[in-house]
Amino acid sequence: MSLYDFSLKSLDGKAMPLSAYRGKVVLLVNVASECGYTPQYAGLQKIHETFGAKGFSVIGFPCNQFGGQEPGGPEAIQACSARFHAAFPLSEKLDVKGPGQSPVFTFLAEQSGEPKWNFTKYLVGKDGQVIQAFPSGVEPDSPDLRDAIEAALKG
Repeated sequence: MSLYDFSLKSLDGKAMPLSAYRGKVVLLVNVASECGYTPQYAGLQKIHETFGAKGFSVIGFPCNQFGGQEPGGPEAIQACSARFHAAFPLSEKLDVKGPGQSPVFTFLAEQSGEPKWNFTKYLVGKDGQVIQAFPSGVEPDSPDLRDAIEAALKG
């Protein structure tokens, strides 16, 4: 089982097979529009651009399970990401924990634990397995995260 075995819908309702990312390093992030960490959208876009040509992508997963901080529908979520000039892919709104947990997050949680809050980051290697999880407070431009991405891209 790997990340590539899952498929879901994008924010605009289109099929989003994660097999499209096979062989890439991917940072999966549960995002929310009304969170204190929401400005991380800008930093996530920056690393998406910085490492994109090297085989890296950020994917955002909107979730309303932490503090009700993603209450809106697709239009509101898209408007929020646009405010931060974020153009990386976003999935439909989903559950990242609990009984309705998305199978993608069941997979991530089995490897690195459930997210504790919005903007938890899961770094997945080219083989589709979790390398490391980073808590919400780790900024996208933190040396630890950037070093882990660079190491994964070389691996």
